[in-house]
Amino acid sequence: MGLKEQITEDMKAAMRAKDSEKLSAIRLLTAAMKQKEVDERVEITDAVVLAIVEKMIKQRKDSITQFEAGGRVDLADKERFELGVLSAYQPAQLSAEEIETRVAAAIAQAGAAGPQDMGKVMGLLKAELAGKADMTLVSTKVKQALAPR
Repeated sequence: MGLKEQITEDMKAAMRAKDSEKLSAIRLLTAAMKQKEVDERVEITDAVVLAIVEKMIKQRKDSITQFEAGGRVDLADKERFELGVLSAYQPAQLSAEEIETRVAAAIAQAGAAGPQDMGKVMGLLKAELAGKADMTLVSTKVKQALAPR
């Protein structure tokens, strides 16, 4: 079963269980998926669904930070719940050590010598690590590895 079908099944299960919070979070995801299909007039693949999920997770993390800064704990808690629901659709995340290993391999493959080569390295890593790692963390690791010593 593909990721899109899994999301649809989870939405049906949430409806049956009358879990309105989970249903709301899944409906936001399905709306984003439908919007992508309509905008591009294509049937979306699991890779596209993963990209949508990643984007929504990043939005939730940013919202949590903003709500906490504004003292709106109630809204931050709602965003955290949605973040938990969305995170269930991501593949297992790589550990920091695994990310560092992949970064070192990509730097060697690209022949990167300094910060000016960061784009080449990130291009290789983005394709390889999409959905498997937080790309902000990956970017930080690449910056550290390419920094002049």
